Amino acid sequence: MFELTQLRADHAPALLDFELANRAYFAAVIGDRGEAYFERFTEQFEASLAEQQDGSCAWYLALAADGSVLGRFNLYDLADGAAVLGYRVAEHATGRGVATAAVRELCRLAAAQHGLRTLRAAVSHANLASQRVLAKAGFTPIGPAAPADLGGKPGTWYACELAPRQ
Repeated sequence: MFELTQLRADHAPALLDFELANRAYFAAVIGDRGEAYFERFTEQFEASLAEQQDGSCAWYLALAADGSVLGRFNLYDLADGAAVLGYRVAEHATGRGVATAAVRELCRLAAAQHGLRTLRAAVSHANLASQRVLAKAGFTPIGPAAPADLGGKPGTWYACELAPRQ
């Protein structure tokens, strides 16, 4: 199906292809990144690698057998055993279980490799698919998410208590 792998420098072209190919879809579902993101992609990509190196974030890609990106799954604001989960999946990969499987695997990795105990994720009220993914992965609603948390859309924060390191 796919391999969930931590972001590396050689992923830059495939990640940019993923973002460009799905830009209109993402804009409609979760919000557009804006022109500046694409104009400064290399700079932002390198900053992401630096954040991953310093341990404040962990970036993962779901890669198809051909190396193309099916989705990106991010752990950010890592502190005190907790992090925020964010993700986006290619339009052609939606409805095939990619998001659910990747979020479940990332929950395992968050505990085993990053020592995290809790993950939180914000989802807009309109994004029913992500609400289902989070529920299947063991997340429960914990309160309202402000529009500032979700690109201008109101929503809900979810949380998941992770299994201890094994």
